[in-house]
Amino acid sequence: MTSHNPFDPKLYGDDAISTETKAVNDGLIKLLTGSPEWWEIGADVARETRRRGEGAFPAPVFSDKARNIEIEGKGGHKIPLRIIAPEKPRGVYLHIHGGGWVLGAFDQQDLMLERIVKNTGLACVSVEYRLAPEHPYPTGPDDCEAAAVWLVKNAKAEFGTDALTIGGESAGGHLSAVTLLRMRDRHGYTGFKGANLVFGAFDMGMTPSQRAFGNDRLVLRTLDIEKFADAFLPNGEDRRDPDISPIFAKLDGMPPALFTIGTRDALMDDSLFMYTRWIAAGNEAELGVYPGGAHGFVAFPGKLAQEANAAQDAFLARAIGKS
Repeated sequence: MTSHNPFDPKLYGDDAISTETKAVNDGLIKLLTGSPEWWEIGADVARETRRRGEGAFPAPVFSDKARNIEIEGKGGHKIPLRIIAPEKPRGVYLHIHGGGWVLGAFDQQDLMLERIVKNTGLACVSVEYRLAPEHPYPTGPDDCEAAAVWLVKNAKAEFGTDALTIGGESAGGHLSAVTLLRMRDRHGYTGFKGANLVFGAFDMGMTPSQRAFGNDRLVLRTLDIEKFADAFLPNGEDRRDPDISPIFAKLDGMPPALFTIGTRDALMDDSLFMYTRWIAAGNEAELGVYPGGAHGFVAFPGKLAQEANAAQDAFLARAIGKS
């Protein structure tokens, strides 16, 4: 459940967590304890395991409403985009998937994107950015930037509207923030109407909640964060460079944002801190805090996910409504 005061201490205690959410979390820990580590079996094997639905997340369901196109990225690299759109879009949602910059794919969220299309009237465009460790920083951010540039130039012709929003989950939240900053600083574009930033990782130097989470096998442990970051940033990069950790950037000129986070997520501080910096920079922002929500909770069954997803859809619809 959300609160008008996201900093109400009662939201963060065990008493605020519903019986249903506790059962979901207990089931996740039981399911994941003892499962293989992606860095031991290899990223390719882990990706195929996820595609088969073996692990925390169900196997993807592919939409018959989706179509794929390719655009040209940096150095002539072809970037696939997956599009699910209504007949007459009210706007466009540039979606960037999660997976720790290592896992995930642009076609593994079709049901979520179909829901967003239905509830907001937006066309959804999901980016198949290249993944680490085969393609470490800055490749993934470069691909997302190229997708955003393409949309700015082509959305009106492709979809009949140039009202743009952006967002994603986990690594996708991070890459969405990086993309917004690159579009402002490299292209002079600040026209996105809204940013849907869902349990994003905004400080690659590790926030206190990342460091303190420990080894509970609740989707994302401290060790997982360290391994993902090492795969994405293997070359001694400054992990608090604003292009890597957007929480350290100047955040003026950013669009209205919705930050969504659960209190049992190792990335909790990232959203709490980024929300306050977003506001302090003079931007509009909302913060949805969900008691007991684990990392990735919006994809799990239960009322907590239903409420969070409804809030995201409503935010995106409002953002376009302001255009």
